[in-house]
Amino acid sequence: MNFGLIIVGDEILSGKRRDAHMPRVIELLAARGLALAWCRYVGDERALITEVLRHAFASGDIVFCCGGIGATPDDHTRQCAAAALGRQLELHPQAEALIRERMQDIARERGLVYEPDAPDNVHRLNMGVFPVGAGIIANPYNKIPGFSIGDVHFVPGFPVMAHPMIEALLDTRYRALHGSQVQAEKSVIVFGAMEAALTPLMEAIERDHAGVRVFSLPSVDHPQYGRHIELGVKGDAVRVDRAYLALREGLTALGAATGPEMVR
Repeated sequence: MNFGLIIVGDEILSGKRRDAHMPRVIELLAARGLALAWCRYVGDERALITEVLRHAFASGDIVFCCGGIGATPDDHTRQCAAAALGRQLELHPQAEALIRERMQDIARERGLVYEPDAPDNVHRLNMGVFPVGAGIIANPYNKIPGFSIGDVHFVPGFPVMAHPMIEALLDTRYRALHGSQVQAEKSVIVFGAMEAALTPLMEAIERDHAGVRVFSLPSVDHPQYGRHIELGVKGDAVRVDRAYLALREGLTALGAATGPEMVR
């Protein structure tokens, strides 16, 4: 199964806030022998969010969606998830209990009497209104849960909440997948060559070595190597070793000038 990531919020697209989700999710996956296959950024526009979520539900992938599950007018993710699935929204009983518990904690911390029917407390219950059939995701930071529908998981936009919630899912629900996407990668620095001249070799490597992908990373102003191409292969370790040997032989046949090798 592939892993996908959706990041919701105008503040990311406008540059008001820097995205901290994708780098951290990549780290969390890599530490478990897994990898991120795709990522989508979308602003606070209901039609766009619904379209992206419709794709996520249909993909069959494991998807983490960060942001937009609050109860303010600019939070649309819960409603869009329901629209994408053609389901109604309802107050989840476990979510309601957790939200009420959190409201009692806040009142106690402030030395106030908890008033369940106060307008602001009633409004907070909207954070537990999820599409019918959703399950909850525990939030260790403040108890306000996220929710899951199948393998699509919805967490807050706050990294301090979202990342532990994603990590917990990886270590419980998806523990059996750990190590299933480990890839080896070997590459070499190639000087003075153009990508167009190397393309036939790259195509031949992928054709002759099933399951291996070739990559080419050109640079025009590298502080150490100057203009060069990092040319390599990635896939499972055994296939990568064979493909890399063929790649080096092909570069030699082309008379390419090569530099340091890199193994990841």
